[in-house]
Amino acid sequence: MKALVLSGIGWEHVAVQEMPVPRPNEDQLLARVDAAGVCASLLKIIAQGPHHTYFNGWDPAQYPVTLGDEGAVTLVEVGRNLRGRYRVGQRFAIQPAVEHPPIQHRERYRNGGEGMDKTAVGYTLGGNLAEYILIQEEVLAGDSLVPLADEGVPYFAASMAEPISCVVSSQERHVHIRQETLQSPRRADLGLLPGGVSVIVGAGAMGKIHAELALRYRPAHLVVTDLSPARLAWVKANLGPKAQGRGVQLHMAGPDQVETVIRTVSRGRGADDIILAVGVRGVQQNALGWLARGGVANLFGGLKKGEHLLELDALRVHYDDIKVVGSSGGVPRDIVTTLDLMAKGEIDPGRHVGFIGSLDQAPTALHYIEEMKTEGKTVLYPHARRTDLFSAEGWTREKEIRFLDEALA
Repeated sequence: MKALVLSGIGWEHVAVQEMPVPRPNEDQLLARVDAAGVCASLLKIIAQGPHHTYFNGWDPAQYPVTLGDEGAVTLVEVGRNLRGRYRVGQRFAIQPAVEHPPIQHRERYRNGGEGMDKTAVGYTLGGNLAEYILIQEEVLAGDSLVPLADEGVPYFAASMAEPISCVVSSQERHVHIRQETLQSPRRADLGLLPGGVSVIVGAGAMGKIHAELALRYRPAHLVVTDLSPARLAWVKANLGPKAQGRGVQLHMAGPDQVETVIRTVSRGRGADDIILAVGVRGVQQNALGWLARGGVANLFGGLKKGEHLLELDALRVHYDDIKVVGSSGGVPRDIVTTLDLMAKGEIDPGRHVGFIGSLDQAPTALHYIEEMKTEGKTVLYPHARRTDLFSAEGWTREKEIRFLDEALA
């Protein structure tokens, strides 16, 4: 089979290679990868190798790994001890952040994996950027194999459940303390503040998903800011009608206007919720000053080590009850929630697809992400014959079927 393999640190050690199809033991599953997403997190893996937290000393130069943390799969072989629980033909999405210590190959980790409580698919567990994926004991023990309740979910949509679930998880980290009256008990509400002012900083691939999912909380105002007028135009064109239908006033703002817009729509209070979907220290630092009393800032975009320290105004925390939250990935329940949101039309995964192609294009797709040449998610079909990356605005199940009819012929 073909697979995207990392065999060291740096781009020179990333390539699509031919390798044997893995064989499952009695406690493992083998699945066909129907579609796989290309995630920006792969750039960190390539740059850090054994120094990455999830690798914990595992050296890909000695033990190469198959990359890919986003995927939709169908079972093709079930280990003997699992035949009462799983069957050939079942379809799943996989939560790659596996909440379970390593079971296989503990000797490859630093200190034999001592102290590890998490492993990850597409890191040291087999990844989705391959024609087939070995679903190991860790994935099953961590309950990270999520069945598709609707067998008609398109392959691309199931593969996008993971990145979208990261946004679902992130937005639920927002906590607002509420009281009906000054004498009633306090309660903690999860999510963006209904009727409040929400701000999305950065309208890249994940920022756009944040913007669409923010609408389900029905803030009175949703402000989206980005350096790129084209990105803001996309948000206005694609999400404007939906925002209007939810009673949300949608505002586009460049970096020079965003503070004025926030001040105007909030009548000087500031933002109740800020989601920082960009990993730029100066931007994150500046945005903390936009918070209203009781506001929440979400550091969704990770900062580089060495550039990751922010100054926090302790007086504002003390007197204004501002909060700073963050998250990295999600849990299986977030994928279940995401699939349900897709079914209800709360999120259209097809509008967030940027490029489509075959597995051969994985390295090119990664370079596009690094060079910021894609505005949406890239989805690859591992079993398709060689197909150059092409723009896929408004990708749908019907378009996927037509593509695969030709690409698999």
